[in-house]
Amino acid sequence: MRSLFGMALLMAAGAAFGANPGTPGGVPPDAGAAKATLDKSPRHGEWVDITVPDHKVPLKSYIVYPESKEKAPVVMVIHEIFGETDWVRGVADQLAADGFIAIAPDMLSGHGPNGGGTDSLGGQQAVTAKIREVQAAEVMADLNATRAYAMKLPSANGKIATIGFCWGGGQSFAYAAAQPELSAAVVYYGTPPKAEDLAKVKAPVAGFYGGNDNRVTSTVKPTEEAMKKLGKPYTPHVYEGAGHGFLRQQDGQNGANKKAADEAWPATIAFLRQYTK
Repeated sequence: MRSLFGMALLMAAGAAFGANPGTPGGVPPDAGAAKATLDKSPRHGEWVDITVPDHKVPLKSYIVYPESKEKAPVVMVIHEIFGETDWVRGVADQLAADGFIAIAPDMLSGHGPNGGGTDSLGGQQAVTAKIREVQAAEVMADLNATRAYAMKLPSANGKIATIGFCWGGGQSFAYAAAQPELSAAVVYYGTPPKAEDLAKVKAPVAGFYGGNDNRVTSTVKPTEEAMKKLGKPYTPHVYEGAGHGFLRQQDGQNGANKKAADEAWPATIAFLRQYTK
């Protein structure tokens, strides 16, 4: 399901397929190449602590700045169930290569031993179990705090969007319903909020899904119909043969994941640029 509008956005991005990850017009690295890509990045990336009201520990976040003489929009990167990983930081770095200030908060901050986050939990199994304990209200508070931090950045232009993957994709969509001042939301293979919450969405939403991911993709058509009835801007893209997590696992599904990534990312950048000018 690729709309003509979506294809036009893809073409408008002007990204050259095959460009190296971490370079303008590239596609984010897959999980295996993320650390090496980060190690070679020329951009300024750093860890910052963001204060969240009523939280005992700060929200540890990775921020990357584009190399630009102009102020830039901000994209908040919401990680998967795997927590704050090199791959998520690689996505943030690619967004910076494409002209955005990217902030990737560790949504597990404070959930590990001694108030730690993802790194303190001792591996993927523990991380995926712990993230299921994170409540929706906490997620929204973390994102609001990140947004407030971003609004005060001297190099930011005041426009702020979200992008999320898997668990984070669902949170990106939920935040569009919770935060009326959001500029845009991108959802990668994440489920939508409850039907009654769709009416609260004001920001344009773009969704990117794998055709072989029925658990999630089966929600796309009903969501598209509901958003249309509500008069809400929602543009879904479904990539035939691609599986769940295709941007992270680009070597999967006999080439379909890589093809989906090469098409989805330019469309993502075009969408974000359109709504964060």
